Amino acid sequence: MGSIGRYIFRTTFGAFLLVLVSLTSAIWLTQALRDIDLMTSQGQTILVFIGITSLVIPNLVLVIAPVALVVAVAHVLHKLATDSEIIVMNGAGMRPRALLQPFLAVTIVASVMLATTAAYFAPESLRMLRRWLTEVRTDLVSNIVQPGRFIAIESGLAFNIRERRPNGLLVGLLMDDRRDPKERVTIIAERGEILKNDRGSFLILENGSIQRHEVKQRDPNIVIFDRYAFDLSQFSGGPQVIKYSVRERYLWQLMWPDPDDPQLKDQGGQIRAELHDRILAPIYPFAFVMIAFAFLGAPRTTRQSPAWSVTGVILAVSGLRLIGFASTVFTLKYPIAVVFQYLAVAGAIAASLLAISRGLIIEPPAFLTRAVDAASEWVARRTGAIVGSAQ
Repeated sequence: MGSIGRYIFRTTFGAFLLVLVSLTSAIWLTQALRDIDLMTSQGQTILVFIGITSLVIPNLVLVIAPVALVVAVAHVLHKLATDSEIIVMNGAGMRPRALLQPFLAVTIVASVMLATTAAYFAPESLRMLRRWLTEVRTDLVSNIVQPGRFIAIESGLAFNIRERRPNGLLVGLLMDDRRDPKERVTIIAERGEILKNDRGSFLILENGSIQRHEVKQRDPNIVIFDRYAFDLSQFSGGPQVIKYSVRERYLWQLMWPDPDDPQLKDQGGQIRAELHDRILAPIYPFAFVMIAFAFLGAPRTTRQSPAWSVTGVILAVSGLRLIGFASTVFTLKYPIAVVFQYLAVAGAIAASLLAISRGLIIEPPAFLTRAVDAASEWVARRTGAIVGSAQ
């Protein structure tokens, strides 16, 4: 790769990183604001909030990186075309293959990043997110419930304490449990404290009562107790078997699943669709870059063609990705549908390579050009007439 190739590589890679970071940050911020209740209602610190919400970034990168790459390549090619640099390089004897090399180098870097993210980092981040949220819920009662406030642990279950003492003793507890639509349970205790052991986490209550009121009964049943243990393991990460979802599985777990795994029978279609989607994740960047180069990489003598070509890149890339999404959905029920996804990607790469090797300049149909020109002239006339009447 010569000096021109290194210049194009640096420019394209810098644009790719800028677009990737900008889009990822913007989308992450919108997602993070939806989880702001981690700080407001659940009392977590800003560091915990940022840490938990940042774990979605690897999955955002899987979606955004191919788009950021094609935007960067299209931007650089459009800039080279409008500055007539492609014409100069072509006149100096630089073949399209040589111009394509630095873009392919950037694509390889992006593809390796996507491959490692899809295989390990994306599912690992989802696993960490689940574990971290579980830990947050573990300390919900012992650290987050504030004296004098009703805090909803989950839908239908609320806690209230009158006082929290320095030794961790909770005084004046009230729990209202409406999770069961057929029964409402209210627990009142004078004191309580958190106990954690190898069996899980428990809230040990002393000197209180349990009031159970069934919907069909007029009067509640009241039980007085001296000591009662309320199991908190259902809200914590105690000794329980975590069943990871399909998206939380590593690539090799999707490729070689356990034959005895019950999810393989119940969610075989989802496993299949997720596997092929991750396999194609590092291949899509090559298809996108080839499409962009086929539309924008040929030398041009007019300044109108690049605008048409950028539109063509957007439509072609969007159409290819739409085929991929549709194939993924149909693969859930029809395994043969995944073939269309591979054929679409291979066809896009093959067609783009053919256009690049022959130096074809992809232009819109003549009738479409005439229609747009006629519409532009009509708009110009109408605008001129409106301005003239206003004066």
